[in-house]
Amino acid sequence: MNVILLSGGSGKRLWPLSNDIRSKQFIKIFKNESGTYESMVQRMYRGIKTADPDAKVTIATSETQVASIKNQLGNAVAISREPCRRDTFPAIALAANYLRDVEKVYEEEAVVICPVDPYVDESYFKALAELASLASKGTANLTLLGIEPTYPSEKYGYIIPEDKGVVSKVSTFKEKPSIEVAKDYIARGALWNGGIFAYKLGYLIKKAHEYIDYKDYADMFQKYETLPKISFDYAVVEKEQSIQVVRYSGAWKDLGTWNTLTEAMDENVIGNAVLDETCENVHVLNELDSPIICMGLKNVVVSASVEGILVADKNQSSYMKPLVDALHGEVKFAEKSWGEYKVIDTSAQSLTVKVTLRAGHFMNYHSHERRDEIWNVVSGNAVVVLDGKRQSVKAGDVISVKAGVKHTIIAETDIQLLELQLGKNISAEDKIRYELKD
Repeated sequence: MNVILLSGGSGKRLWPLSNDIRSKQFIKIFKNESGTYESMVQRMYRGIKTADPDAKVTIATSETQVASIKNQLGNAVAISREPCRRDTFPAIALAANYLRDVEKVYEEEAVVICPVDPYVDESYFKALAELASLASKGTANLTLLGIEPTYPSEKYGYIIPEDKGVVSKVSTFKEKPSIEVAKDYIARGALWNGGIFAYKLGYLIKKAHEYIDYKDYADMFQKYETLPKISFDYAVVEKEQSIQVVRYSGAWKDLGTWNTLTEAMDENVIGNAVLDETCENVHVLNELDSPIICMGLKNVVVSASVEGILVADKNQSSYMKPLVDALHGEVKFAEKSWGEYKVIDTSAQSLTVKVTLRAGHFMNYHSHERRDEIWNVVSGNAVVVLDGKRQSVKAGDVISVKAGVKHTIIAETDIQLLELQLGKNISAEDKIRYELKD
């Protein structure tokens, strides 16, 4: 089975745990069988590989999310990188050509497309395998997975099938309706359109050539910023005559807001927090070391990270985007392919960052023009490179890095350090990268 996971979105609706770099699918809130927490993308990837250990999973995403994906899934996962944001059709077209030209997938093979972030159970992954099987048979050009509605929703588009069978031809599609219209759709057997579908790879390659003048994956990648911004539904799905839908009645939920996200949580508290006995329907997610105490609260979500603190009525939290848009400042938490960093203190001419590197990884070899850095190794062993010269460091060592000095640190074990940045106008943009030679 070939699966393309669409990983998009920004960090507005689940602030402060998400930001412009860390989208909702990377927040670790689901406890797995081992008792550790995993994110939506980890949960989805694990579910697919459990259902089909031989499944080839490719993630279609923007450049800003690549580091987080590698941090959480490892370097082996296939990634189709969008040079810039266009829309779902260009993203899927680029990923399809990536499969053919880079991953060497044959055009007769079936490909399943699905978002990376819904909350689902095991039956969903079995349904994806069934979707791939139907697409392989070629009885329709497109095979959709339609979600059995659990309530008349205004948030989703609807698929109207010709009948109420498990597999049916599609009669038509409807845009997001009013509640009353949605009730009528559901009475007629309509299904939510969750953006999950399958096709033979060659079908999508042909569709891509109808919209885009290109030779191969490399050519499309170079032309990507000039491609039309158009959704896959509009470009392909709504115009396709040979299309069928599979009815799916298992668990499926879009966790797009704090209200829906907390409904899927197994526990009321993640992190250092205490709720008294008078709290009702209260959830706390605390990434800070400082404790949170909640008393007498009802239907409230509390979330704290280095980005800020949210205390909100769960229903009202759905309308927080304009308030978050009004905030300004540098991102204070991000996952990298080598580990993560967290800003723990700021002042006019300094920034203190807690850096964690995983064993065998290293930062980019780089320099800064406007700041000095002082590294205080808290734990672990590593090799520091300063202007090409290498030295071993361990817990308790302090390294001074002057502006203009090329530097990196190579973790021999998992390592933590406190990085003090000193200078005026400190910015993440102040970085010059170099090639690290052996």
